[in-house]
Amino acid sequence: MEVSTNDQMVEMVSRTFALSIKKLPRSLREAVSLAYLLFRVSDCLEDRPEIDAGRKVYLLEIWERVLVGNFPAELFVSRISDLDGGNPEVYVAKQAGSLIKTLEMMPPELGEFIRDRCGKSTLGMARWQRQGPLIDTVVELDDYMHEVAGRVGYLMTDIYTWYYPQLKVRKEEMLPLSRQVGLGLQTVNVIRGLQADRDRGWIFMPLEILESAGINRQQFFEKEFEGQALFALDQLIQKAVGHLKYGLTYIAAFPARLYRVRMANILPLCFALRTLAISRDNPTVIQEQVKISREDVREIMRITSLFGWSNRWLRGYCSRLNGGGFF
Repeated sequence: MEVSTNDQMVEMVSRTFALSIKKLPRSLREAVSLAYLLFRVSDCLEDRPEIDAGRKVYLLEIWERVLVGNFPAELFVSRISDLDGGNPEVYVAKQAGSLIKTLEMMPPELGEFIRDRCGKSTLGMARWQRQGPLIDTVVELDDYMHEVAGRVGYLMTDIYTWYYPQLKVRKEEMLPLSRQVGLGLQTVNVIRGLQADRDRGWIFMPLEILESAGINRQQFFEKEFEGQALFALDQLIQKAVGHLKYGLTYIAAFPARLYRVRMANILPLCFALRTLAISRDNPTVIQEQVKISREDVREIMRITSLFGWSNRWLRGYCSRLNGGGFF
């Protein structure tokens, strides 16, 4: 498998994010692609089912040291030489040396943003590996999602406001909004991956939500308790919508002249809302990963490219994507 650019690696590991990142101007795309791939290395170490929890903690802590410049990337790669490089995420992780070299060539302030946010996220993942695979409360779920996605939102704002001085005056206002968007997108990922996560030993559906529906973790996945499971699922969907609402305020911070950056943020929001729409009252979601269709993707890209400059239109479209209940 030969990959010559970071753009190609992004396409290997994420169909929908690759579509969004292509909307960015070239110089900005390079920084965002690099940041995304560095986070995916952390995700790889956290997600691989063949790595036990103790080793995950060890590798995540080493990777954080690589990110901040305290451990050679080549030695880190040697620690994961046994992992299957045919897997796209593992392949990216094994390119850590070239990714770090690219990071070192970034402007110092921009590079420090990436090191700091990605490093703290990586340590947060390690902390959760120590804590264990079961989520008891919504507060715990938010804590986990902050580590794996909220900090990503912060970094995106760091990057955007560094590249565009006219946004810098709004940075403190944008940071909490971007965290909310990160939590919303990650909640959608939780919904999409309920069964896959269970297969690797993790159950992200909070126990307090399940108990409010009158079921336990095991019963959530059993056909006999489908009605209660869908009640619990709806609560998680509403939680996702509550976070994603902040995406409209975040996108409105980008003026029409930054249209390409707006589009890069509009697409993941719309894809997420469409995913929630097809997940609502859908028992299939509990048993397998549900994805929006290619037709949905094409239609969202087509119509947002025409009207995404309008905040008013976008609010109405997002509400329609969510079945009319976004506000």
